[in-house]
Amino acid sequence: MFPAPETARRELELAAQANPGLWVRHSQNTGEAARRIAARCPGMDSEKAYVCGLLHDIGRRTGVAAVRHIIDGYDYAMAQGWDEVARVCLTHSFPIQDIEADIGKKDITPQQYRFIQQFLEQVEYDEYDRLIILCDSLADANGFCILEKRLVDTTRRYGAFPFTVERWNRTFAIKEAFEARIGCSVYRLLPGIEACIFC
Repeated sequence: MFPAPETARRELELAAQANPGLWVRHSQNTGEAARRIAARCPGMDSEKAYVCGLLHDIGRRTGVAAVRHIIDGYDYAMAQGWDEVARVCLTHSFPIQDIEADIGKKDITPQQYRFIQQFLEQVEYDEYDRLIILCDSLADANGFCILEKRLVDTTRRYGAFPFTVERWNRTFAIKEAFEARIGCSVYRLLPGIEACIFC
């Protein structure tokens, strides 16, 4: 299940009051990117894509966090009965399905670590998991952005790791798969994306 768009927007507003920051606009832009791409993919629900994108970082409602935001988001969404949102709260940070292939600080308990580890080992990513992984990298607080800029920006902030290039490759592979499906560059679906070159 997932909430109606109006409910999702209200949830994000409440979360923004609890923990204001650039993550809120990033989430709005992620949702819009997901909606636009899903609308061009036969069989995908653009409303579900929008809501999942909008709420993928809802775990940030609890404050500034690294890996903890994904489990906080998962727990919160599950408590609301939104299992489809909960899933992307957890999967969106892992283009590689391995908890050790993440760039964030492990600010979680051993029990939370094991839960995430087991979840990633057992889950089979679906098109919504992959779409939100992609759109998380197509959106920042300013709007839409090309993958190259977003991935380099993230690496400059968090550093490079042995798995960095593989994370990039997985994200580009997702982009290419969606482009094959829709028959054009995803960038053509994201208005104003060229502005990212100048900001």
